[in-house]
Amino acid sequence: MIHLQSITLKHPDTLPIHFPFNIPVIQSLTTLTFPHDVTFFVGENGSGKSTVLEIMAVAAQLPTIGSETVDHDSTLKDIRELSKHLQWAWTKRTRRGFFMRSEDFFGFAKRMGQLRENLQADLAAVDKEYAHRNTYARNLAKVPFASELHALNDSYGAGLDAQSHGESYFKLFKARFVPGGLYLLDEPEAPLSPNRQLALLALLKEMIALDAQFIIATHSPILLAYPGATIYSFDDGKIQSVAYDDLEHVRLTRSFLNNPEAFLRHLMA
Repeated sequence: MIHLQSITLKHPDTLPIHFPFNIPVIQSLTTLTFPHDVTFFVGENGSGKSTVLEIMAVAAQLPTIGSETVDHDSTLKDIRELSKHLQWAWTKRTRRGFFMRSEDFFGFAKRMGQLRENLQADLAAVDKEYAHRNTYARNLAKVPFASELHALNDSYGAGLDAQSHGESYFKLFKARFVPGGLYLLDEPEAPLSPNRQLALLALLKEMIALDAQFIIATHSPILLAYPGATIYSFDDGKIQSVAYDDLEHVRLTRSFLNNPEAFLRHLMA
């Protein structure tokens, strides 16, 4: 389901001239539409695709996968100012979903690990406090802590830091994707192997059937191949719709795989 139809930058001619207002794609932004369940932002580093995703996350007040909320993350201070200039068009406003930057994963894993330690400490404290009382009273006092710990284990197993980065990253998606959500993902392919990227495509398809919508900034030709997705290029200082086969990422990857020697010959000379 398409929850978010479009975003519009209000009064672009009167914006301040400092960062991030002075990024070329922001200065050229008018209305950006989302006609499909999956939209990709693609472009070179520094082109502005992550900035636009951050603006959207702040304006939509989505939960974050990280150690800070969008309201308190110091790295989003200037983004919060720019987000006030966005106008939204919704088919159906949703509070489900989340915003995730790949670099925030470690902060989230650390937060979940600390929560696990706190719950285990709470259970130990109950055992100590109720040591001389009957078993029923002790077990009843442990219920809220044990229930939360069980839910944590059910979602993330032994812990996100107990597995490889790619495995724990993918497990996070499986645990946190819910029906009817809006998901803003910044380079989710970063720790994923090609096989795991294909598995992520399958997971996107599964969640879209459950009324989810995804807007993803990526460099991955594998993810960008999702059938029927809208692809926006952020190169050349403006946002333009582009076909998969016309993407430089795709053409370069194909050329390299078809004839790696032609590329490596120059590197090894």
